[in-house]
Order: sequence, then C-alpha cells, then structure tokens
Amino acid sequence: MAVTIYDIAKKAGVSIATVSRVFNKSSVVSTTTCKRVMNIANELGYYPQVYAQGLASKKTNRILVIAPIMSNYFFMEVLGGIQDKLLSCSYELNIFNVTLGKDPFEQIEHILKKRSAEGYLFISIHLRKSEWQKLHKYSVPIALIDEYYPNFDSVSVDNTEGAYQAVSHFIKSGYKRIALLSACATSLPVRDRLEGYKKALKEHHIPFDKNLIVTGNTLYRDGFTEKAGYEAMRSILSSPAKPDACFCVSDIQAIGAQKAMQDVNQSIPLIGYDDIKLAEYVGLSTIRQPMKDMGYYATQSLIDRMTNTDKAVSNTIYTPELILR
Repeated sequence: MAVTIYDIAKKAGVSIATVSRVFNKSSVVSTTTCKRVMNIANELGYYPQVYAQGLASKKTNRILVIAPIMSNYFFMEVLGGIQDKLLSCSYELNIFNVTLGKDPFEQIEHILKKRSAEGYLFISIHLRKSEWQKLHKYSVPIALIDEYYPNFDSVSVDNTEGAYQAVSHFIKSGYKRIALLSACATSLPVRDRLEGYKKALKEHHIPFDKNLIVTGNTLYRDGFTEKAGYEAMRSILSSPAKPDACFCVSDIQAIGAQKAMQDVNQSIPLIGYDDIKLAEYVGLSTIRQPMKDMGYYATQSLIDRMTNTDKAVSNTIYTPELILR
C-alpha cells in the first residue's frame, strides 16, 4: 500500500497541515519539526509529487518543453541539460511535440491558452516576427533555445560564425570547391549556416556556385537525417565536377554522407555541425555547439523569469568551436 501524507503525520506526531507546510518549505515550521518530518518521509520512502505541492498555491509547478522533434540527437542533448538543471528544482517537466504538417503557431497558441504550465521552453521553434509578437501578449514566462526574439529570454549559437569557421578552415587547407550539404532552405539554422558559408567564400575571393549546394530527396525532419545526408552525398559524388571538400549542416547528415562515401569507395573531407556524441566515435570533424549548456542555462533563465517577471530580458549567444578529428 502506498505511503501517504497521513502516514507521515501519524508517525511524526504532527498534523497533516504541518506535514504539508514542511513539504512546501513554509517558514512557520520549526527546524526540528522539519527535520523529523523529512527523516520519517525518507524512512518510509515517501516523496511529495511536484504537482500536488503546487495545489495549495494554485501553481502547477510544471515546465513544458515545446519542440518539433524530440527523437534526434540535438534535442536529446539539449533535454539532458534541462533535466540536469531541474534535478535541483521542484518542477515537473512535460514535453509537447509540435505536429509536423500542421500550423505550429496554432498548436503553440492553443497550449498557452490552456495555461498548462508555469513556464515554457521552446526548442528550435522558428516563428515569424508577427507570431512572436502575438505570443508575447499572453504574458507567460517563455525561454527560447536555438532561436532569438528580443522580448523573450533566449540561448542560441552563432550559426553564421560556425559555418564560416568550417569553410574558412577548408579554404586555408587548400580546398576551393567546397560543397554545402544542406537541409530544408526554410530552416533558420540552415539559412544562417548558408550565410556563413557565403561569407567565407567571399572573404577568400572564391565565387559562389549554387550548384555546390546539395540537399537529399528526403525532407523528413527538414532533411536533418542520416538518409538525407546519404542521398545528398551520393548526388555530390556523381557530379561531373566533384567538389574538393564538403561542409554538412548537421552531424547526423554527415554520418549518412560517410556511409555514402564508403558504399562507392570515394572520399572527400567532411566537417559536420553539432558535435553529437557519435561524432567522436566515427572520427568526424565538426562545429561544436554546447547543446547541454544551452538547455541548462535556458532553464535557469526561465526559472529566474518565473520567480521575477520584472527582470531584464537575457539573450545569450554562444560562439561555436571547430573540432578537428
């Protein structure tokens, strides 16, 4: 039979109200009583549910993550950082996946109207400026990860700089025809990484060739998949004018590209983007973005906002790092 708050109160010799105050960290309970109640709770293997703790204060004690995909490596790394932060906090974490093929703004607005959480973490949700403005009117704590809007706290990476570093390294190594293994052109990270690619070419007086921008045929998950990387690399290697090197806009595509090169027994230098754990084990050079840190500090920023709605907006932009393997 499950241990209840009544069992704790009976064994501690205090009222149910006192036990409730202890779990809600009320200052009106003596230190001695708090220790006795908590020791008994630990002894009986009882820990209050976060949601139940919030009922008395009419708070949900819940943080909701909103993301388009939770099954890829980037999101799992970011989620790890979020969970690391919440280990020391009394908040329950829920996840809402934005359904592909449906209007993301409508789905998000519906969630906010329900007030199903005290705070919201948006991971790689890319909306129009007018849509961000509409969400701002709900006056709920929101923090963005891998996105920027001036009225919301955010943690992101300079994607333009990351691509610039990768392509500049290739050029300095003597490569001139550098392919960009891309993904869906409407994706904000892709647009920023294309800008960095072009910036490096321009700085080194190399003409931009649109024929060197290649995507796979599979645009599931906006093309950020192994299969899309495989398809794009097969197309690159079958080109009459094969490039000297290739910058991939994500590690997961680069891993698919490596398999394509193995299958046709051809090879060109690759640099990916993200530095997922798998990259080290397959010897992939990449642009590292601090995914766990992004999740951790965005969560910290959100909690700060939840406890102080008047605090100044914080926008953190990390500079990525070239990792050569």
